[in-house]
Amino acid sequence: MKDNNKVYKNEIGWEAPIFLLVFFGLFIYIGRVMGGTNMIKTMMNTAFDLLINVCFFLMAVSVLAGGVSSIFSEFGVIALINKGLSAIMKPVYDLPGASSLGMLNCFMSDNPAILTLAHDDNFRKYFKKYQMPALTNLGTAFGMGLIIVTSMMALPVKGAVPGALIGFLGAVVGSIVSVRIMIHKTKKYYGTEDYVECSNIEAIPERKRKVREGSIGSRFIQALLDGGKVGVDMGVAIIPGVVLICTMVILLTNGTGDAGVYNGTANQGVGLLPVIGEKLSFILTPLFGFSTPKAISIPITALGSSGAAIGMVSDMATKGIINGNDIAVFTSICMCWSGYLSTHIAMMDALDTKEMTGNAILSHTIGGLCGGIAAHIIWGLLF
Repeated sequence: MKDNNKVYKNEIGWEAPIFLLVFFGLFIYIGRVMGGTNMIKTMMNTAFDLLINVCFFLMAVSVLAGGVSSIFSEFGVIALINKGLSAIMKPVYDLPGASSLGMLNCFMSDNPAILTLAHDDNFRKYFKKYQMPALTNLGTAFGMGLIIVTSMMALPVKGAVPGALIGFLGAVVGSIVSVRIMIHKTKKYYGTEDYVECSNIEAIPERKRKVREGSIGSRFIQALLDGGKVGVDMGVAIIPGVVLICTMVILLTNGTGDAGVYNGTANQGVGLLPVIGEKLSFILTPLFGFSTPKAISIPITALGSSGAAIGMVSDMATKGIINGNDIAVFTSICMCWSGYLSTHIAMMDALDTKEMTGNAILSHTIGGLCGGIAAHIIWGLLF
């Protein structure tokens, strides 16, 4: 039952027993593999490791990106980019030209970098309501792009450099697919007429933008600090999603690690997702052209953490079991997905568009797969 955008269900229904069955079934399985005490210790240590080494890093990235984006907004760079690239962004992504700055921010840093822009009225004013949720898909498709591309280029694999560049092109294809599917859903939900609400309620004259008072120097410092404060808020907002979702993904993806046995240390797991990937290799291998069945674990790991996926690629490269095509597909998927399962929910929450979270995840899953397939096809055409 739905009343005033609130959903009601029966106090006691079928959801509770099914949820309990799945919940306890999953953790009983994990506990039997790892040991109950080790499972709990691993979850706590992994969550702490994610908080210290991932969340605080992302918060620092958000502060830097927030400061840069704020001064870009203050001195008209966003308006200039919007004017210059609207002819490209509109037909390709159905987004304003200003969104290209979000792509650059995320490419240079990480997914949440686009959120600092999304809270700036000089940026928000270009967007209609149906376009704002798609920023999550657009930003995530380019998240950690610079780190991923350069890391792949440096691997000791023949064809690593062209493979990484082709992977970048594949990620672009994936971003288009992801954003377009998301836009199709949001148009139905929000309509196509209403613009995003801005806290800046006074009317801004046509062809004008609002700036801070004072000299150029004081405007620069104030904009920098204000943007940094927004970055802190964004960094706090993503902590629940990263810690909760990524802990589970790591628990289901990794193995015993260097320890060789389960001892409760961080980032251990039962390796369930790679086993599932192996079973699906008869479908996935022809689509991506992987040279080894073990390569299936890279896209699965990238769902939760591209950094962890890059580490696994480096290990495979050292062992000499992957080739240039693999690098292209890995680059495309790692960049396009860039751990979206651990950030998408928090990003949609920060954009105040939680109702579209399921659509965002589904469309980005499809986009990442299309990006990997595109990279494989491009590699096959060129080499």
